[in-house]
Amino acid sequence: MEALFIGHAYIDVSMIADEFPHGDQKAVAKDYAVSFGGNAATACFACAKLGYAPDLLVPAARDWLGHMFMDMAGTYGIRLHSRRVARSSLSFVFPKEGKRSILRARDDAYLQTFPRLDLSTARLLHLDGHMGDAAIHYAKAAREKGALVSLDGGALRAGLMELLDFVDVAIVSMDLCRQTGLSEPEMLSLLRKKGCRLGGVTNGEKGLLWYEGTGEIERSAALRVPPEKVIDTSGAGDIFHGAYCASYLDEPTAPWRDHFEFARAASAHKVQHLGNEAGLPSRADIALARKHFPPA
Repeated sequence: MEALFIGHAYIDVSMIADEFPHGDQKAVAKDYAVSFGGNAATACFACAKLGYAPDLLVPAARDWLGHMFMDMAGTYGIRLHSRRVARSSLSFVFPKEGKRSILRARDDAYLQTFPRLDLSTARLLHLDGHMGDAAIHYAKAAREKGALVSLDGGALRAGLMELLDFVDVAIVSMDLCRQTGLSEPEMLSLLRKKGCRLGGVTNGEKGLLWYEGTGEIERSAALRVPPEKVIDTSGAGDIFHGAYCASYLDEPTAPWRDHFEFARAASAHKVQHLGNEAGLPSRADIALARKHFPPA
């Protein structure tokens, strides 16, 4: 095992439509895509598309959606580890005008404990805060083995503050700032106090505000994708995480600024495609995004 990703998994159904029907109304979507979803899960698929064979631990059910997710993981060479639930989780995603609405049905009533995996050869662990008991267990284990622990702090989930005590790289969202009532600088201060040697706050098209070690806070701008090219922003942040994980695995001693510049180009590619799978970038796609889209 080289890299382990832990989080929740969904099947995403993404639809583009002019209007959303209400009551007895009907409407026809212009386009749709069916794909894998979930924060750490999508990051794992992005890492796999960029040439790695990561492991993924997610809740799984023995139903048709579960079989679909397993087939998707197998297609990308992902080694899947499951924690039993009764039903698979499902998301409906509605992108429109650079934003996206999401309706989710989630089963996180686990029917068994999480599996114990060997991290002796792992170089990276990436978490999204779901399955808090598993996240803390493996974050502690990764620390003991010297593997980098990365966190996508997308929301305030149970056990998140405890988990931060064992995280090396914590990249959180503006949603988490709003939920905790903290400004971006205040959130970065909290991450420093928790011992995260690198912390950041993502803010969509405004880019990433981040620090490393005891260094000054700096902002990395997002790439400027023309509005007419933006189709679906859902999953762009998850792919950002997966891409910087892959960049770190490529060259662990490289500056984190380089990892983030690689990752922002991956996000710029994603927003031009409907659904997570269509938006997974290759290394050639990332190179094209870096060439054609300037920093905002």
